[in-house]
Amino acid sequence: MANRAYLRVWTRDFSEQTMIAEFARFLTTAPVSERPNGFQMLTVQPVDYTIPSEVEWDLRDAKYGPAEIAALAIQDLNADTAFLVDAKWELWNFDIETLKWENAPQPLTLICQGTAFEDGAGAVEGNFIADLGFEHLFTGHAGLLAPGAASNPFESSDHPVEKRFRAWMGSGENLKQYHQRTKENIQKLLGWVEAVQAALPVERSVLWSEGEENFEARLDAILGQG
Repeated sequence: MANRAYLRVWTRDFSEQTMIAEFARFLTTAPVSERPNGFQMLTVQPVDYTIPSEVEWDLRDAKYGPAEIAALAIQDLNADTAFLVDAKWELWNFDIETLKWENAPQPLTLICQGTAFEDGAGAVEGNFIADLGFEHLFTGHAGLLAPGAASNPFESSDHPVEKRFRAWMGSGENLKQYHQRTKENIQKLLGWVEAVQAALPVERSVLWSEGEENFEARLDAILGQG
């Protein structure tokens, strides 16, 4: 299964009283797609993820924005509740099977965790979390970009798809394009992080992924290459 990447944000003096207003501001910063409507679904999750969701709101037909989503969320405001918004944002994605690029909407999940949700997990995981999607959208596939900084460098494989991918990347022009479009995704992500820091009283923010020991260092290495 492909690794995923996350943005985790902690704000100063986060509380039940501040969470909805800050969540609205967090949503406002998100570079969501407009095709289809960027915000898709609001889920109210009580207590922890083992319990069925309390309510789900389809945001697409009414084209809800951050203010409207906040107005829905505040109806179920509790310290032990999390709010999850499924959204879309546009990123470059390279299909290693077809060897083609597409700049298209990708899944994005935006989460606000109350102080008592999952026994206070937000203190460790972040008051606000963004599930950014697949890690390779920002690092490239299997350590091909800035391999010295990769935790999982590309290994030789006899799988036909991987062999064809390596052959395709043997072209300097193809590799250059692969690097440039991955950098564009990184720059979009970092621009969003800056917007979050400007909109919220951020105490700390971290970019983290399941496959990299230091995801932020890996992104810096790719940006600094070429």
